[in-house]
Amino acid sequence: MDTLLKTHNKLEWLHPLNGFAERQSLLRSSKLQIQEFRFGPRKSHQNWMRNGCVKVTSSALLELVPETRKENLEFELPMYDPSKGLVVDLAVVGGGPAGLAVAQQVSEAGLSVCSIDPSPKLVWPNNYGVWVDEFEAMDLLDCLDKTWSGAVVYIDDHSKKYLGRPYGRVNRKQLKSKMMQKCILNGVKFHQAKVIKVIHEEFKSLLICNDGVTVQASVVLDATGFSRCLVQYDKPYNPGYQVAYGILAEVEEHPFDLDKMVFMDWRDSHLKNNKELKESNSKIPTFLYAMPFSSDRIFLEETSLVARPGVQMEDIQERMVARLKHLGIKVKSIEEDERCIIPMGGPLPVLPQRVVGIGGTAGMVHPSTGYMVARTLAAAPVVASAIVQYLGSEQSLSGNELSSEVWKDLWPIERRRQREFFCFGMDILLKLDLQGTRRFFDAFFDLEPHYWHGFLSSRLFLPELLIFGLSLFSHASNTSRIEIMAKGTLPLVNMINNLVREKA
Repeated sequence: MDTLLKTHNKLEWLHPLNGFAERQSLLRSSKLQIQEFRFGPRKSHQNWMRNGCVKVTSSALLELVPETRKENLEFELPMYDPSKGLVVDLAVVGGGPAGLAVAQQVSEAGLSVCSIDPSPKLVWPNNYGVWVDEFEAMDLLDCLDKTWSGAVVYIDDHSKKYLGRPYGRVNRKQLKSKMMQKCILNGVKFHQAKVIKVIHEEFKSLLICNDGVTVQASVVLDATGFSRCLVQYDKPYNPGYQVAYGILAEVEEHPFDLDKMVFMDWRDSHLKNNKELKESNSKIPTFLYAMPFSSDRIFLEETSLVARPGVQMEDIQERMVARLKHLGIKVKSIEEDERCIIPMGGPLPVLPQRVVGIGGTAGMVHPSTGYMVARTLAAAPVVASAIVQYLGSEQSLSGNELSSEVWKDLWPIERRRQREFFCFGMDILLKLDLQGTRRFFDAFFDLEPHYWHGFLSSRLFLPELLIFGLSLFSHASNTSRIEIMAKGTLPLVNMINNLVREKA
């Protein structure tokens, strides 16, 4: 999982991981190496207030961030033995949720699996947030450590929406432990290394690792995130970027309802005394996402939904600092901080190709929202079933033929059309300023729950998505309708052209 992602506008290089609020999230441990993302030099203790809290400034918050703490699971892993020269049925590259889910399910069918990851025991450092019904459908409710009865969206200072859909925070240690235990029970072997090269033969592939070991496998699954080092693309890559900075903090108090998580807070009154920040936020807005665990413990994240190029991390942090000050939130200590950059949209990988992908490397991030974790976990049985089916086929399939069949099951025509519509949505969001974004979500969350639930959770396919689009247009204000028509015409034409070119 320590592969690299190149982003635009001097965002530079960083290590991609899976997920934050179902998004890919980067913790401070992997990012303080990158100068562009630092708050700046540490300040003296003149920032401290007499009551033990800290004045809300970027440098002061940085002082509260603890040293990196990496937690490992206490498992004895069955390790892959290269001396036996065996060809495993499946090699999974990457030990995130998606990769482990496929490894678990393929091994349950009795096939041999090797999981390759530089840190196989490392607890995922991300804060994952999910809709409870999605995890319930996958029998993963025991992996939620906190749930809220619903969520709230602040459109502006005078309007808010209550969402009657329970939301939860994933217990990432419990989720990984549960997956790892099942993998071990099923006989999955682990190899602690990084794959640097893959050589394909007719019926098997050779994975060359950085420790000199070669793992032989009938099928290779790339679950490494956004690296695109194994899965190949043949079109220019120009996605939008979701950028966020978050802290899990102990505070004196906060103003939020403990039974509701804050899904989006688009208010900008905290910027009224800073003309420069207010103007930049008016053009490319950010919102607050918050999970209140208790009256004095809360996860707070300032997020740019999507922009091209991505908003600078320093801008995100400044806006967050101003918001906390305005809300009267005094930070006493920080358990962890995280920074995430999520490429959204862009082309799909070459379909089909020899290496099978899942998650970010396979283009599975929701182009309009950045959501991915629940989507990829739900896709894991599809990939696993296809691998089991075609490996167990009586007819002997070559490696290319087998991977081609798996790709068809992962990206059928219905899913590709659905993704085109989501990319259309992203293209509209890219063009909206703060007022346009507010009008959009005011209409979006006025829709029947079936439609906004389905859109956020990738449950709607093209026929229902067209109804969703018409319903959204009818719920929008006249100003918003004019805006959607003006800014959405070209994206709509592009979407229709792409849909026409799609072949089953």
